[in-house]
Amino acid sequence: MREFNRRTVLAGTTAVMANVAFPHRGMAAGVAPGDAAAQTLLDGIIDRLLAEYPENATYMGNDMGQRAALRSRLTDRSLAAEQRRKTWATEVLANLRALDRAKLSDGVGLTVDVATEAFGTAVAGWRFPYGDMAVLNGQNNFRNTPYTVTQLGGSFVDIPDFLDSKHPVANAADADAYLARLEDYAGELSAEAERIDREREANVVPPDFILDIVLGQLNGGRAAPVDQWEAVNALRRKAEASGLPARFADQARVLCATKVAPALDRQIEALTASRQIATSDAGVWKLPDGEDYYAWTLRAGTTTTRSAEDMHALGLEQNAKIQAEMDVLLKAQGLTKGTVGERMTALGKRPDLLFSNDDAGRAQLLAYLNGRIADIRTRLPRAFATLVKGNLVIKRVPPSIQDGAPLGYAAAGSIDGSVPGNYYINLKDTSVWPRFSLPTLCYHEGIPGHVWQGEYANRLPLLRAYLAFNAYSEGWALYAEQLGDELGAYDGDPLGKLGYLQSIGYRACRLVVDTGIHAKRWPYAQAVNWMIANTGSTAGEIQSEVARYCVMPGQACGYKMGHNQINMLRLKAQAELGHRFDLRRFDDAMVLSGNVPLTLLEGIAQRYIDSARA
Repeated sequence: MREFNRRTVLAGTTAVMANVAFPHRGMAAGVAPGDAAAQTLLDGIIDRLLAEYPENATYMGNDMGQRAALRSRLTDRSLAAEQRRKTWATEVLANLRALDRAKLSDGVGLTVDVATEAFGTAVAGWRFPYGDMAVLNGQNNFRNTPYTVTQLGGSFVDIPDFLDSKHPVANAADADAYLARLEDYAGELSAEAERIDREREANVVPPDFILDIVLGQLNGGRAAPVDQWEAVNALRRKAEASGLPARFADQARVLCATKVAPALDRQIEALTASRQIATSDAGVWKLPDGEDYYAWTLRAGTTTTRSAEDMHALGLEQNAKIQAEMDVLLKAQGLTKGTVGERMTALGKRPDLLFSNDDAGRAQLLAYLNGRIADIRTRLPRAFATLVKGNLVIKRVPPSIQDGAPLGYAAAGSIDGSVPGNYYINLKDTSVWPRFSLPTLCYHEGIPGHVWQGEYANRLPLLRAYLAFNAYSEGWALYAEQLGDELGAYDGDPLGKLGYLQSIGYRACRLVVDTGIHAKRWPYAQAVNWMIANTGSTAGEIQSEVARYCVMPGQACGYKMGHNQINMLRLKAQAELGHRFDLRRFDDAMVLSGNVPLTLLEGIAQRYIDSARA
């Protein structure tokens, strides 16, 4: 939805103080009496978080020096480890709350506030004795789920791609660390199987259609010859590139055959047992304390206290407004018959707008994405006063997990810039990607969306770069889509503009469908049919999307809630500053402050407003 006039918001160029990104607190910037003690606590927190979730040290490029041992480890996914983390987090939360905020400087105070919110949400989530509480798990902070293993999360989904994409193999020590992680991978699979068994005993079982997807992924991967597994091929390729002997790949193959394969069999056995008692009920209302659990996931996913009923109504209202704007554009293209959803469905099937569903078509599609990224880079100086590099690689989702994977997702690169951010697109079926839908995806996942924002976060203190909040992350990415429109990316491209509006409307529909499933007890088929009718997306795309909402309740609501908050704050800044409003400085304020809960974002915007008045 185009909520602002592009030329108006780009007109303001009044310079303001460069430090607008820091939120207001009770003291001026600088060192304050309580900073030293608080910083000692914060330093201990990030050290422990990286030790508990060591994959994140590799993601961020911090698995070296004093943290070099983390390169050989994976997260302990056992029940005992979860209890250990819960006990520690409870103690940390008490210590954070005991700090005297009046004695903290702006920067340290913000870090304390962010950490307090994260740990408070995590401790509340650990009250539920099932699933995966992911709030403190760095890159995967958004993946809260009542089920230990799903089509979107679990060691089988995560680890082979992580080892391929993120684990460096520059020397023999790195290769040995890779092998150590491969052995840990077998342990993760076994620990997850034990948790699946325990959840089944407590009547916490994924829907039958979800288990069918997961078992399809696992059985398909298990059936492949071990020497063709992604985890083996990745080490073979990396070792060869670094001039290392073939024995490392041979060891990987032996480990997979003797340890990983039996662990996969054990997990398949556990999930098969769950499938035998699974029902088609899609929502978490069916689980023990399911209503309370959903309320927690909404809090975690949106960092607000808005009710499911409020979000459902808001989604309906915003979707109607967006569809009204789309209707005008569709009529201008001569598309006058049927609902907006029906007309978008027809548009998405036009052969001239599709890439062929073969390797050649996939290559052309990836080239088109890279072209869109190159174009938007030229426009960004009009939206940001402070620019980052935007180190980015666009990749296809690995075919081994594409059946259950999202259609698009991304992660920022390492802090030192040596590892680029990855923007993944699911190319199982190119027919879900008509050309007009792709530019806005680039702006969301890549630049100036997730990968771009992640580079700003990487400039912050390590704990701030680590902690993240779904509503800010996804709200910023939707705002990045909006910036693409406001920067003229769709000038002369009405179909691209329709793709952008369809994308924004899609996120309004998520508010409706997520709450529909988990609060209003919609069946899976009802959720799918409603979303197809209101988005115009293909059945295959929507089935995958709705399956995602079933296993990550509340997460899908964070997009529009975060987007709404950023726009509300921008309107407030425009109203209060008038001609002194500068889009570049406002955007700097939003992104330089780092990833924060929405409860803290208003203070950051107010700091920008105050500094612009000075």
